[in-house]
Amino acid sequence: MRNSSLFLRSGLTVAAAAALPLVPAAGPATAQTGISVSTTGSTVSVTTSACTSGNNGFGRASLLSSGQTSFAQGRQADLSGTNASQSALWSNVSPGTYTVVVICNRDGSTAGRQSVIVSPPTTPSISATATATATASPTRGVMGGMGGTTKDYGTLTLAVGGGLVVTGIAATAWFLRRRSKPYRL
Repeated sequence: MRNSSLFLRSGLTVAAAAALPLVPAAGPATAQTGISVSTTGSTVSVTTSACTSGNNGFGRASLLSSGQTSFAQGRQADLSGTNASQSALWSNVSPGTYTVVVICNRDGSTAGRQSVIVSPPTTPSISATATATATASPTRGVMGGMGGTTKDYGTLTLAVGGGLVVTGIAATAWFLRRRSKPYRL
């Protein structure tokens, strides 16, 4: 009787442990957005594949600042591209938090809504002693690894180098053997 309850408990534990990897595979319960928003400096871009071509284009995207709530209040841009991928972008966007909304022309549905943060530009520090000089780069590039940087030394040089390595290994072995038994050569 004790063994059967032990087996029952261990069986339930194994079943629960087997079900654990399945839980994260379902993913979060939040709604997925049909747009992808990115920033590069002061440029905000949006990409989607949710809008197909209608009578008057793919759709429109709107960039809403923090105080704006409706699509019409933001800076609008037309989507351009193909039926597989459409995009829009805004240049010279001030630093802050924005919401990008995309509405398709074909059925008037919202393809997605996503927040984005535009960071202030970083100013590079300029040193008074830095000077820029133009130098010609090697025509063959840098040849790292075996053989050096830009000169190919050939087979003879590699053979001599290999001979030196073998001589060094042999000398080390001879020295260690002689050290362990001083009466032998």
